[in-house]
Amino acid sequence: MKTLLLKHAALLVTMNDGKDRIRDGGLFVQDNVIQTVGPTSELPQTADQVIDASGMLILPGLVNTHHHLYQTLTRAVPGAQDAVLFKWLKTLYPIWAGMDSEAVYVSAKLGLAELLLSGCTTASDHLYIYPNDVTIDDEIRAAQEMGIRFHASRGSMSLGESKGGLPPDHVVEDEKAILKDTRRAIETYHDPEPYAMLRIVVAPCSPFSVTPDLMRESADLARAYHVQLHTHLAETKDEEAFCLESFGYRPLGYAEELGWIGDDVWFAHGVHINTEEIAKMAKTHTGVAHCPSSNMRLASGIAPIRQYLDAGVPVGIGVDGSASNDSSHLLAEARMALLLQRVMGNPAGLSAEEALWIATRGGADVLGRNDIGQLSPGKAADFIGLRLNALDYAGGAVHDPLAATVFCQPRQVDLSVVNGRVIVEDGHLLTVNLPPLIERHNAIAGKLVSGSE
Repeated sequence: MKTLLLKHAALLVTMNDGKDRIRDGGLFVQDNVIQTVGPTSELPQTADQVIDASGMLILPGLVNTHHHLYQTLTRAVPGAQDAVLFKWLKTLYPIWAGMDSEAVYVSAKLGLAELLLSGCTTASDHLYIYPNDVTIDDEIRAAQEMGIRFHASRGSMSLGESKGGLPPDHVVEDEKAILKDTRRAIETYHDPEPYAMLRIVVAPCSPFSVTPDLMRESADLARAYHVQLHTHLAETKDEEAFCLESFGYRPLGYAEELGWIGDDVWFAHGVHINTEEIAKMAKTHTGVAHCPSSNMRLASGIAPIRQYLDAGVPVGIGVDGSASNDSSHLLAEARMALLLQRVMGNPAGLSAEEALWIATRGGADVLGRNDIGQLSPGKAADFIGLRLNALDYAGGAVHDPLAATVFCQPRQVDLSVVNGRVIVEDGHLLTVNLPPLIERHNAIAGKLVSGSE
């Protein structure tokens, strides 16, 4: 078995149940599993690969619970810069309709590169639009080449404008075809075993872009295969009004009516949720992906994360679409989560440790995984390292290294190990050559937007 030894970390933060922090810490890995965590003096002294982490903070790999990787192609599009969600979508739907297989593949690689460099080792992506020759396989191939742990959400839209939905008719799919392809994706790719690098999620886009029948049938399909369910919910006041007018329910009540509640379900956003609904989510262990930058960017509101956490709702962090955040920096998103919970006047709205907890353990819980999100024996060997003598941390890391990573300017990681494999070394991403990827991505983005004008 291949072994890896990390030693002499200035501080190793485990995010285990005891929230242990170990000075001069390290860990020992066999293949893809952590065997031992502790002070360097108590670890084996030799291994096939040895990493000297002197001067570094070591954390569990971060977990991204909601994203739309293809949207890296439409960042900062002028017509969508100052729009709320529904107008933003209507502006971008016609542009996204021009995507092809290469566009989705290249944009996924670029977005995943950003995520990896920001400390993410597990990412969930929600691909819900399938124009031309696009398939879920395109981003799965990208993730496998990048070396990231990946939850591919086979999204869908079936309710076009002519039937009362939001998306144009030419970007929706037939519901039988959606279910058939979702079944194919699960049977082809889903790995239910511990330490899985790839899992499939069933993920109709939202209440305003699919029918109630598709929501119900998607839930039945997911539960037949024992995979998770994901959708957008309670993101905006417009959505709340749409659900009340169209279905006679608030968004969470509508989801519950369709069977979309439980420990195999998580929602993106959950901004407009009341106290009674929070209690119901906690009781059923229904999770939420908090996307603070996107919620601010689209003027959607502030999700009640403090209340979620206090009630026991599983909460993870999501960078959300790269055209509603315009970034895929997960550590920056953890910082934004902290700041946003304080902006209304509560300086204890979220602590630095809590922000990193929901970015690691919280995200693992939301994705239904107990094998990632912490540095403990028997867990997957996913961890990141940040050098503390950086300009961004000067005057902060000397007092509290963990807090400095959240309060200070977010940085790219110096080290990332995923499934026991070094993916980022000395700040360099090893699984892709970035300049030609960026050049091709920009060429596709330029053609895509100009072709829609």
